[in-house]
Amino acid sequence: MWGDTEDIAIRLQEEHPDLDPLTVRFTDLHAWVVALPEFKDDPKTSNEKKLEAIQMAWYEEFQDAQS
Repeated sequence: MWGDTEDIAIRLQEEHPDLDPLTVRFTDLHAWVVALPEFKDDPKTSNEKKLEAIQMAWYEEFQDAQS
């Protein structure tokens, strides 16, 4: 679900541990989220606000992993 921001962020950090999330385009982020095996929401219900929330949560995970 798009609302599972923290879970998605953790999975993206696991999949792309060396990638700074702030460098990711929303089109790529969208594709990576919907490609996650456990993602079961409608890809068309995404919007910029949801993607930005995921990106920021992922960035927090990324920063934690760097320290």
